[in-house]
Amino acid sequence: MPTANDHTAAPPPGTTAVLVLADGTVIWGRGLGAAGSAVGEVCFNTSMTGYQEILTDPSYAGQIISFTFPHIGNVGANPEDVETTTPAARGLVLRADITQPANWRATRHLDDWLKANDLVGIAGADTRRLTRRIRDGGAPSGVVAHDPDGRFDLAALQRQAQDWPGLAGMDLAIEVTRRQTETWDQTRWMPGDGYGRLETPKFRVVAIDYGAKRNILRCLASAGCAVTVVPATATAEDVLRHDPHGIFLSNGPGDPAATGRYAVPVVRDLVATGIPVFGICLGHQILSLALGARTEKMHQGHRGANHPVKDLATGKVEITSQNHGFVVVPESLPPTVETTHVSLFDGTNEGIRMKDRPVFSVQYHPEASPGPMDSHYLFSRFIALMEAADRG
Repeated sequence: MPTANDHTAAPPPGTTAVLVLADGTVIWGRGLGAAGSAVGEVCFNTSMTGYQEILTDPSYAGQIISFTFPHIGNVGANPEDVETTTPAARGLVLRADITQPANWRATRHLDDWLKANDLVGIAGADTRRLTRRIRDGGAPSGVVAHDPDGRFDLAALQRQAQDWPGLAGMDLAIEVTRRQTETWDQTRWMPGDGYGRLETPKFRVVAIDYGAKRNILRCLASAGCAVTVVPATATAEDVLRHDPHGIFLSNGPGDPAATGRYAVPVVRDLVATGIPVFGICLGHQILSLALGARTEKMHQGHRGANHPVKDLATGKVEITSQNHGFVVVPESLPPTVETTHVSLFDGTNEGIRMKDRPVFSVQYHPEASPGPMDSHYLFSRFIALMEAADRG
């Protein structure tokens, strides 16, 4: 990769975008989406499908996403595949230009959708080389900038990247969570029917929103749960006043230890009630912290839809969707908690359960369906725990 040793150097002809890393690395390209600039942690995602879901996943707050798959945007965009109202991702990096949509569900060109959502992107980047850079050196801070006239102040962009504090110690859940309590009854999308509505709920579930993806809530509703979604800052009393059969801890962005400053005491009190608890992603990490474990920043993180995870109880391997830059340290788990799932990529922790309470969580995203249904049993497991508690 070329470096910005000469900050006065003119960009190559036709250049309308640039990615500048904190170490001075400069990647020229063609602009996508909104004009402007965005700073964040540059990470890569290996998924071949689901780019609109990825770009609207609140867990990507503070991050610029480099897609390793070259054909991003070829199925267009539609209003059904978004996971939150306002995307939290900072920007995107692509290898190839976006082609015309070629999918029956498309309602607009991805570039139009990016502009409408104020997302800045760059195409024409050597994403393989960038991926190797992240693999070897970790996820760097960077700035992606798009100017139709091709004018860039590289020195200023590098300083912006260097001044960005990074995700360690950053509470981003507070930025993406709901501001007020809401109810949720929309069920999963079905071909020919679209999204449905839960008509006969069997259980009441309170979901704490640290940055919840909509499809997780849909999976809960499809399993028969009337879901009440509360903000990340909700107290234990806020949760319990809804008289829940179960409590769900959602996914979300940022450093779990930072969010844990206010979330951990609440989760600890909720676990003590004996009500079944199910956590995903950041919710898994917050739960682990509440039980006495610790978390740490990963070198490059797990982001993609092809991650094999082994269920230690059954020996089965699931193909999972993942997006996390922090991980639970298994050696820090107390004796009352056991590891249930491990990554077959690097052996890191992917799930836990309490031995003496109906409490469990996983690091990956069972609602994203990369397997496609390998991990949906986890929602059934949550239902079974609520049924057992209700009978008791």
